[in-house]
Amino acid sequence: MDSGRGCGDRVVSIILCALETPSAVFMQPSFAQALNQLARPLCVLPGGHAWRFDDEAGPEGRGSSLSVPAILPGDLGNAGFRRDHGLKMAYAAGSMAHGIASESLVEAAARAGCLGFYGAAGQSPEAVDRALARLKGTLGQGSWGCNLLHAPADPATEMAHADAILRHGVARVEASAYLDVTLPLVKYRLAGLRADGQGRPVAACQVIAKVSRVEVARKFLSPAPARLVGELQKSGFINEGQAQLAARLPLADDITAEADSGGHTDNRPALTLFPSIVALRDRMVAEHRYEKSPRVGLAGGIATPQAVAAAFSMGAAYVMAGTIHQACVESGTSEAVRAMLAQAEQADCAMAPAADMFEMGVKVQVLKRGTMFAMRAQKLYDWYRQYEGIGAMPAHERQQLEGQILGKPFDSVWADCESFFSRRDPAQLARAAADARHKMALVFRWYLSQASRWATAGLESRRTDFQVWCGPGMGAFNEWTRGTFLAEPSRRTLYAVSLNLMYGAAVIKRAEIASLCGAGPDLSPRVEPLETREIERRCCPPLGARATA
Repeated sequence: MDSGRGCGDRVVSIILCALETPSAVFMQPSFAQALNQLARPLCVLPGGHAWRFDDEAGPEGRGSSLSVPAILPGDLGNAGFRRDHGLKMAYAAGSMAHGIASESLVEAAARAGCLGFYGAAGQSPEAVDRALARLKGTLGQGSWGCNLLHAPADPATEMAHADAILRHGVARVEASAYLDVTLPLVKYRLAGLRADGQGRPVAACQVIAKVSRVEVARKFLSPAPARLVGELQKSGFINEGQAQLAARLPLADDITAEADSGGHTDNRPALTLFPSIVALRDRMVAEHRYEKSPRVGLAGGIATPQAVAAAFSMGAAYVMAGTIHQACVESGTSEAVRAMLAQAEQADCAMAPAADMFEMGVKVQVLKRGTMFAMRAQKLYDWYRQYEGIGAMPAHERQQLEGQILGKPFDSVWADCESFFSRRDPAQLARAAADARHKMALVFRWYLSQASRWATAGLESRRTDFQVWCGPGMGAFNEWTRGTFLAEPSRRTLYAVSLNLMYGAAVIKRAEIASLCGAGPDLSPRVEPLETREIERRCCPPLGARATA
């Protein structure tokens, strides 16, 4: 069984072997099989009706035909992105709240040569502190980061998370769900900012911003707002020189264009969102004359080799996946949720009110198959809009609220809210005392927040209330893996998933090039999931073959 042990080292050895080891001549396979041998360049002979491996051709035959180069998983995407973040593949595991993107998931991503982000959102500052201490101990300053979530309803926790991230010296954050730039985000970005020998700004803290709107991307492609920079300078957190450097530095190093995804999403199609973000990036770089251009990656629906290949064909510097990693064994969710995700189809998603931005009407995309959460959450928002407070709610609707949704009396839930906010944010209680609707909103938010925790804990008595963040990509992944070892939830490791996606995309890219060379009548390769050892074998040419001159 694939354990993924030492997988990062194996990927390195695969790449080195492919570059340095000559391959053996073996019985000529079909052209489709030849494309799967990623480390072996192909020669397509004139007319496209014949081909051979480049390492099988004699010196007189080389250069007389069109070539399909070796393309390995580690060749895809932007080399600068891989170099700057210390990666072997331009592949990121996005953060998922409440520790679903767990310490184990982040560690697995690092071992696989990918970039992983811990899911700090929804976690207490104490829990985040413990998680970062573990990751710092196991991974050091390696290729990993932590999520920093915009929390307009709880700015104190956002600042506490930023402080914990800085305290542990985490080199990068994934900034997500931001509607506007906040002080904690700018504080992190400017911490340790310095100038190099030529006076250019060098950021010690890297920001990868996940956005789904052009207007939000513009904020991250701009320098930090002068007002917030001034606040940090006035407090003594940065000096005047750093404040001047901040005006020459975009807020983000990398922008992830997030298309139709699980959790916070605007359901934007990737084919229109990505080019818009790239065009905006180009305009902003020209306007501000940045020394280094922010890169743009793609997320949302990254769940099949075809999706990965399409992202790189559009020019994505990297790809980022999320929901499919929630289905992996290393994720911080329950076996019950992983089983539910394994049954999901593309249409099994719905939008529901978000716990962190409930009053604003912001929604998240969730799984609707096997749970009634989306319908119940929407009912809560409808009541919030309809009634001034719990006292204005008709008796039969309050009975429905307490019996079918909350699972206990309103006043009992409010007691839980009082206990929580007295420690976390007492101002919320003062506001609730003067505003019955706000009090009702806090109780409704209790349900929305608990629903995701019931899911991650696998609380069977609340199964119909499970909130499982999920996009249509989960269904696409299940369709692709059906009938293979990756259809089994217990076999879904991050290494197996990420390597299969990147390997499959490399095969598709080779087929595209071969098609441009005029080769073969049918170059739409069927890329099915393979055991990781088989992919490793196909990425390393056999020993004993002649080296290509």
